[in-house]
Amino acid sequence: MKKIGVGILGFGTVGAGVAYGLLCNKTPLAERTGIEIELRKIADLDITSDRGVAVPKEILATDTMGVINDPQIDIIVELIGGTGIARKFVLAAIEAGKPVVTANKKLLAEHGAEIYDLAAKKGVDVFFGASVGGGIPIIRALRDGLAANRIEAIHGILNGTCNYILTSMEKDGLAFDVALANAQKQGFAEADPTLDVDGFDTLHKAAILASIAYGINPDVKSLPVRGIRGVVEAEDIRYAADLGYRIKLLAIVKDTDGEIEIRVAPTLVPEDGMLASVNGVFNAALVKGDLSDETLYYGRGAGRMPTASTVIGDIADAARAIASGAGSRLAVPRTSRAVRMKAPGDIVSRHYVRLSLGDAAGSLAAAAGAFGNHGVSISAALQKGDPGKTGYATVIVLTHLAKQADIDAALDEISNLPCCGAAPRRLGIED
Repeated sequence: MKKIGVGILGFGTVGAGVAYGLLCNKTPLAERTGIEIELRKIADLDITSDRGVAVPKEILATDTMGVINDPQIDIIVELIGGTGIARKFVLAAIEAGKPVVTANKKLLAEHGAEIYDLAAKKGVDVFFGASVGGGIPIIRALRDGLAANRIEAIHGILNGTCNYILTSMEKDGLAFDVALANAQKQGFAEADPTLDVDGFDTLHKAAILASIAYGINPDVKSLPVRGIRGVVEAEDIRYAADLGYRIKLLAIVKDTDGEIEIRVAPTLVPEDGMLASVNGVFNAALVKGDLSDETLYYGRGAGRMPTASTVIGDIADAARAIASGAGSRLAVPRTSRAVRMKAPGDIVSRHYVRLSLGDAAGSLAAAAGAFGNHGVSISAALQKGDPGKTGYATVIVLTHLAKQADIDAALDEISNLPCCGAAPRRLGIED
């Protein structure tokens, strides 16, 4: 049986999980692949702390470049995280002609073009199945199972922290700050939750999905992103439920006549839809292909073992390619058709708007007039009672399809009306 050597860079939570899987499940892995995959080195600055995994001391090292250049190491697994030293080591491994497995979403979202281009030049594979969705095989599905499809849309709940917070706000009626504090106590949110609750973690994942679906490398700094902090309040969740919706932080990736839309925002989804039932720390991605129609991928989006499972699956693929002598594959497809990114203002969707209007004749008519002035058509308007400000009432407006620029202009006009008691709140709707 052919032997393939693996070197892990980074011995943190996921690195320890991968080490455990390679060492403890070595036999079933060999039976399923026909290859003896051996963990030969682990590099980390700290090789003395207990990770809860029994690892032979002789395979631990602090010299990362020594591991990359070790002739006994055939596959490099980058689990350091970040975009600084991790980028250096990934590029060095590719230069050395070794396939790379990584779970580093930020690195791929921000430096993917550089990494993919070098890999293509050197004829080296790059595998990154765990970069989106942890233990969910969404990357593998897009690259392989749905390869014959034109991907029309992807809607993803891709951040367990935000989904846990929104679920707690809905189920327990909690304010955002309380739900966040609970998530931190449970270990589901970082001490600094910015990347999660402000949407950037989800944006990185959306960019990676778009690169596979459409063969593009979007500039993540130019993509629209809204998180849940300061955007979703408990009353919005209640009102959405009254209207037959639930609120989820969605990664939205679409192709409309060659225009690619990539964005992240808290969004109303129908309560009887597949994504509405995804609760707590779980993730899901709903993919619509022209041949397959809708397929759903669901599971734990983070954690030591679910993520390690996907990383080891990538290691197995890399080992098979080496053992068979197969040529390298493109890390992401290269599109042959003209595509362009849709400007944020041109994005079209339905909208939920919460208004605070003076409880007097003519207030609703004035707001409706502002919507009409900018071509925004109202499908429903409901008064929901007093928001806590004497003399004002909460009015919920649902719109028909409207451009983002038009809805923003209408809300700016409403904000300046004498009858407006507070800044309007807006969320998108994806039916």
